[in-house]
This record gives sequence, C-alpha cells and structure tokens, in this order.
Amino acid sequence: MFQAFLDAVVGILSNSGFAAIFTGDGWKFAVMIAIACGLLYLAIVKKFEPLLLLPIAFGMLLANLPGANVFHPELFDGGHIDWSVIGHVIPGVHESGPLAGQEFEAGILDILYLGVKLGIYPPLIFLGIGCMTDFGPLISNPKSFLLGAAAQVGIFAAFVGALTIGSIGIPGLVFDPKDAGSIGIIGGADGPTAIFVTSKLSPELLGPIAVAAYSYMALIPFIQKPIMKLLTTRKERLVRMSELRTVSKTEKIIFPIMVTIIVSLLIPDAAPLVGMLMLGNLMKESGVVERICKTAQNELMNIVTIFLGITVGATTNAASFLNAKTLGIVLMGLVAFCISTASGVMFGKLMYLLTGGKVNPLIGSAGVSAVPMAARVSQQVGQEEDPGNFLLMHAMGPNVAGVIGSAVAAGVLLQML
Repeated sequence: MFQAFLDAVVGILSNSGFAAIFTGDGWKFAVMIAIACGLLYLAIVKKFEPLLLLPIAFGMLLANLPGANVFHPELFDGGHIDWSVIGHVIPGVHESGPLAGQEFEAGILDILYLGVKLGIYPPLIFLGIGCMTDFGPLISNPKSFLLGAAAQVGIFAAFVGALTIGSIGIPGLVFDPKDAGSIGIIGGADGPTAIFVTSKLSPELLGPIAVAAYSYMALIPFIQKPIMKLLTTRKERLVRMSELRTVSKTEKIIFPIMVTIIVSLLIPDAAPLVGMLMLGNLMKESGVVERICKTAQNELMNIVTIFLGITVGATTNAASFLNAKTLGIVLMGLVAFCISTASGVMFGKLMYLLTGGKVNPLIGSAGVSAVPMAARVSQQVGQEEDPGNFLLMHAMGPNVAGVIGSAVAAGVLLQML
C-alpha cells in the first residue's frame, strides 16, 4: 500500500513541471521565471510602465512554466499561423523530456496571440490613444512636425547599424534587413508600433523587442535628462516660449481627416496605425459620439492592453530570449532611443538659432512617441533652470507629432521590407 502511494507520488513529480526545471536545459526556465519576477517587481514596486509591464511580465511567467501549455510558439513558426491545429488536440508534440508524447490543445494565450499576429491589437491601442490626445498644440505650432520627424532619426540609424553588425557576421549577432527594421523601431519609443512592425517582419524577436521598448519608455526620465543637459546650454534651457494660439474646433476636426488622407496616400502601410489614431481623435473632437469615444479610451483600451501585454510576454520563452541576439537587441534599442532624443534636441537647437532664440531646444526631446511622459521631461528639465518656465504645452506639439512620426516610420519600414 505504502509502495503504491510512493510510486504515485514519484509519478506525479516526474511528470510535473518541477522535473522539467531540474533536468537538462531546465535551468533556462528558472532563469526566465526569475526575470519575469524581476519585471513584476519593477512594475508593482517601482511603477515602471505598470499598465503594460505587469501583463508582459506575467505572460513571460506563464509561458516559462513547464507543462502549463498556455502558449505554443510552434503554432506560429516561420511567421505563419497553423490554423489546422488551432483549437484541436495535437498528438505527441513534446518530443523529449518528462512531457514527451503528451498531447495538448492550443492554449488560451495561443488564441489571444492571434490578435498580435493578425495586427489587431496595436491599431486598437492607437484608436484609444487618439481618443485621449489633443492635437491642438501641434496644430497651433506646425513647426512641431519637424521636431517630431527629427526624433525618428534614431529608428533609421539603428536600422543601418543592425544591418552593418549583421553583415560583419559576429556569431549570435546576425540580423537580416527585417530584423534590423524591427530593432530600429525601438528608437521611436512607441510600444504598440514596435509590436506592430515586429509581428509583421520578425515575429521571433517580438518578446525581446517588446520588453526593450517598454523598458526604455519607463526609463525615459533617466535616459533623456542627461542627454538634454549635455546638448544644451543654460541660456537655451532658460528660453521662455510665447503662448500658443487658440485652435478652433473646425481646425481640430479637419486635422485628423487630412492627416489620414495625406499619410495613407503617401505611405499606404502606415494607414492601419495612423488611420485608427486619427479616427480616435476625430471621435473626440467631433463631440457627436461621446459614448463610443469614452468606451474606446477606457474599456476597449484596457481590454486590449491586457491581451496585448500578456501575449507579447508569452513570446519571451527561454529559447528566444536567453541568447546573444537578445542582448544585442537591448543594447541597439538603447542606442536608437538615445539617438532619437539627441536628434530631436539638436534640431531644436537649429530652430533656436533660426528663430533668434524663440524656441527652447528642450522641447525637441519630446519628439519621441512616448506621450505624455517625454513632454513632461522637457517641462521638468526646463523648470530645473527656471521654475516659472512652462514648456509642457509647447512640448506636447512635438510629442504628438512623434506619435504620427513613428507610425509613418513604421509604414516606411514595412513598405521597404
């Protein structure tokens, strides 16, 4: 009797996830679980982009629990969706280890991941962002478009850099053009755009790129402030800009319609992101669909954020994350983001010179797409020199221009690659 009980216990343990962790390459699962817990700490305790970092970290945790069977990347190998097995039992998929020969059905995260794979979630996020965004500062000061465009330089600099590194042939750091495009988009500091582009070009890199993009978005104050101070003088930081003009409701209604037409005709691949962004803004500014506008910026945005975060986190399995390529992606993403910040500030300095000192170069750093955090950093650095200097609304112009700019840059990369 006791022996039968003991055999049952041993059988349960030998077929459990614990057995997988303590055999072969199981240590990789333990490392990924530790990384997931570290990201949860940053999201909960340090409050680093918690709305997305928390579900991303928990998705990473679920995907790296052996035997949980919530996500199966093999269903999406080669950039394709294996529709024949979605929702059906797949026999003998585990070829080795304690789970060998067992069957599984597509897990809950496999089903939710279709929203990423089919490019559904990022445009819906842009719809919600559009409902919450005021383009008034940008319309009031159209020169902000130039600052938003300048801050996208980091995207293409990292793209070229990744291609160069890939051509050298360093072991573990071989990047093809599609990989390079996915890495470069991190420089736009726009998580949904990075996910949208990567899911189209290099889905196998989705996990590392998403984690890098959202980590740098959370670290914006720490990354941008030293660059801004290094590239500007105290005299430039003290510049007080004139008050922005009041933008009429008619202008705010016409703006999203015209941007959608012009950008979509010029760069068709940018239409999903730009179109949904502008639809959300038109819903907000028109004032005639208040109920669905509130739904888009609250309930829908929250639901999609949960689904997007947890499924992107699930792509960070040990095989795709614990390698030299991931480290290279993280480092090149940081370089891209720094170059984007620096190029925005340098173009701001150019505008400072051309306008005879009427433009504060600090607002150029807000040209990255992180709304409204980047604009707040411009305000903070300006007020460190002059507490009475209010740059926030001036910085919001380049900031929302950066959202459009990153979507356009994404369209350019998709059209090229």
